[in-house]
Amino acid sequence: MSEPIHSATRIGHIHLKVADLERAIGFYSGVLGFEVTQRYGTEAAFLSAGGYHHHIGLNTWASKGSTPPPPHHTGLFHTAILYPDRTALADALRRVTEAGIRLDGASDHGVSEALYLRDPDENGVELYRDHPEAEWPRDAGGGLKMVTRPLDVEALLAEARATG
Repeated sequence: MSEPIHSATRIGHIHLKVADLERAIGFYSGVLGFEVTQRYGTEAAFLSAGGYHHHIGLNTWASKGSTPPPPHHTGLFHTAILYPDRTALADALRRVTEAGIRLDGASDHGVSEALYLRDPDENGVELYRDHPEAEWPRDAGGGLKMVTRPLDVEALLAEARATG
């Protein structure tokens, strides 16, 4: 068995092929609130949270005007965007709801609370926040025992309205 990678290793960013750059920027910046940090003409853009060089890359280099891949094929299942706390996740839900975007699902996995939706190119997007690690469900041996329970979306949205 190989040695595990360094525990501080993280996935740093995603880069998506999109059909329409402005439409994709409208979703990731206009709805979710990521800031455009750089544009490459009319074909690509980088977006981030908090001034990082980029968390999301968008390009139309090989996909301008294309259609989404068909269901039941290989490819990206979803991009997961981690929010720092429940208040920030509630704000994300408010933004999505106000933009008229339909959720595909909402779950409490014991380790996290997650909202599932699709971007304009039909890429899966998960918006989530982690529960504190001390609260994660564990089996008798101490291993993770994730679950899938319904998330009370209305209660989360009420939190967004109360803080907004």
